[in-house]
Amino acid sequence: MNASRQTTFIALLVAITFFMENLDATVIATALPQMASDFAESPVSLNIGISAYLLAVAVFIPLSGWVADRFGARQVFAGAIGLFTLASWLCGLAPNLETFVAARVLQGIGGALMVPVGRLVVLRTTEKHDLVKMLAVITWPGLVAPVLGPPIGGLIVTHLSWPWIFYLNIPLGVLAIVAAWWLIPAGRPSEARRFDLLGFVLLASACAAWLIGLEMLGSLVAGSLLSGAALVALGGLLTWLAIRHCQRHPAPLLPLSPLGIATFRASIVGGTLFRLSISALPFLIPLLLQVGFGR
Repeated sequence: MNASRQTTFIALLVAITFFMENLDATVIATALPQMASDFAESPVSLNIGISAYLLAVAVFIPLSGWVADRFGARQVFAGAIGLFTLASWLCGLAPNLETFVAARVLQGIGGALMVPVGRLVVLRTTEKHDLVKMLAVITWPGLVAPVLGPPIGGLIVTHLSWPWIFYLNIPLGVLAIVAAWWLIPAGRPSEARRFDLLGFVLLASACAAWLIGLEMLGSLVAGSLLSGAALVALGGLLTWLAIRHCQRHPAPLLPLSPLGIATFRASIVGGTLFRLSISALPFLIPLLLQVGFGR
């Protein structure tokens, strides 16, 4: 196989994993009422299954680059797909909400390592003149996935049952593992940078405080509002400490120097605002239609 074709296949493989990760963030939205009935919970309370997944992704994404450098991109990428696939199976088998949330956290850890490491592989194997094209191949499926998630989830719940939402990941995951070992060249950097433990703790704690705090504020329960506000404030403090640490550390877990590039900084700020607004819709609209309007 020539290098150009191999690079295209690697980009398509990463695109599939990106699609799987984003699809699983929203595909359960339509299934929440049926899952809530099986778990004897209220439909809105099951949003913790979505939040737990996103929290695990947010916490472990900063770790992905170091893990890939330390253990090799192919090993980490294939292992992350395997973890994501195993967690999908456990989600489908979950007998109660607590087990389901634990499986979703495990799935989020796999997703956090799967897509960033896959992108890193594409960056390392793609010629510079093909880079924009390959990144477009990776990105488009991930952008489509949140839109397709709710209707796919509704179709599965209507004609099968909600565990099949997760069981469908199993054959895709197995094929992706085989493709990863076949397509991605073996190799490991000669020197992996020292692990920035303090940076990881600060970044992970900041993400956790922000997400849990905002979740509690969204519940609109009197006791949770004060705790949520306190966690959001703590998240802001930890974010400031994390930024300060990353600016001063000689080899931080999350280098901030690329933010000095104006176009990159603009894309990060604009993309963040876009995701904050657009990512809520696939969750809120199915619940509005089903719980609010009884559809």
